[in-house]
Amino acid sequence: MGAVTGLPDLLRDCAPQVLAAVVRRYGDFEACEDAVQEALIAAVRQWQQSGVPEHPRNWLIAVASRRRVELLRNETARRRREEAVRLEPVPQVRGDDELALLLLCCHPALSVPAQVTLTLRAVGGLTTAEIARALLLPEATVSQRISRAKQRIRDTGSQFEMPAPGELGERLTAVRHVLYLTFNEGYTASSGDALNRVELTREAIRLTRQLHRRLPDDGEVAGLLALMLLTDARRPSRTRPDGALVPLAEQDRRRWDADAIAEGVAIITHTLARAPIGPFQLQAAIAAVHDDAARAEDTDWPQILALYGMLHALAPSPMVTLNRIVARAMVDGPEAGLAALDQIAEDPLMARHHRTAAVRAHLLELAGDRAGAQEHYRLAARLTLSRPEQRYLETRAAQLASDRGIRAVGRRQVSPPWPR
Repeated sequence: MGAVTGLPDLLRDCAPQVLAAVVRRYGDFEACEDAVQEALIAAVRQWQQSGVPEHPRNWLIAVASRRRVELLRNETARRRREEAVRLEPVPQVRGDDELALLLLCCHPALSVPAQVTLTLRAVGGLTTAEIARALLLPEATVSQRISRAKQRIRDTGSQFEMPAPGELGERLTAVRHVLYLTFNEGYTASSGDALNRVELTREAIRLTRQLHRRLPDDGEVAGLLALMLLTDARRPSRTRPDGALVPLAEQDRRRWDADAIAEGVAIITHTLARAPIGPFQLQAAIAAVHDDAARAEDTDWPQILALYGMLHALAPSPMVTLNRIVARAMVDGPEAGLAALDQIAEDPLMARHHRTAAVRAHLLELAGDRAGAQEHYRLAARLTLSRPEQRYLETRAAQLASDRGIRAVGRRQVSPPWPR
């Protein structure tokens, strides 16, 4: 028997492998997932008393296998099945099991929220309560979402197996998208009192790292992992002790995670030289340029603007457009950025987004229009659901209204609220 130290991490690491092995052996994802959850609960109870068994993963597989039978059969059939299970060899974990499980959870028949929730549960090993806390949802909502997702997969008749080669690309696109959304929600929570939800960023990085190990030649998986590492490296300095937001230009860069930056730079440098270029690689390259600047004023904005130009050509989106405008303003001046904002003012996706208002406020501040900047900082604060962002934007508006704020206005003293 081993020690109990690190039991939650051990169970979290084992969970997707156990689920994959049981689903592959017995089919019926819904019943197997329930059985594995009960096996994990049993492990917590027993191992805390008796210690961790020599082969914890096999222990969990065996318990989950027995529980799977119990859940589906009556008492007589259950005894028969239990005996059969006892006599059968314990299913073994295969190398591609976790990837197949991830692909199954990101089935195209599921909505994106369902894909995210099911991935966190089945592959990430988070409990319903943990997912509810991470996504700021009631536990009942998360439970229903998981049940419906499993039912939907069953209705499609999908099997636990790797997709055909011709389908893998589309499914991998969904997987990368789900991992990216999960990371972003963790790095900048869309609502609530906290800016970060560390459990989500940590889980997204862990799963992406696993995916990268399985598919080392996939340039976009590598780019996604590099992007996460290079972005998350700044997290220690993104908030003050009271939870207040610190914009990128004002962060103490000595507190950035140098190891994560080094790893991210190494991955993206290796990948850009070998793989067809893609959106995640470009975003990682942009993050690397930001991380390379020892001081905010050392940032190579012309290079960032060029990279955003490539990203806009390859994968245009409202946020890419907005970030490109920020880069243009930092290169060509705030008036150029404001003119670019005017050109997209009619876009309904941009018009009511709080970041559009925040960027306009920042550029107006740089241009010396204090009244206009105050108005748009307050508008941005009303539009965001994140309390740290609200407090930051309201503070900027208040500083502009004060004598101290007026004296402080100047291009070199003003920090853009984004990039992050």
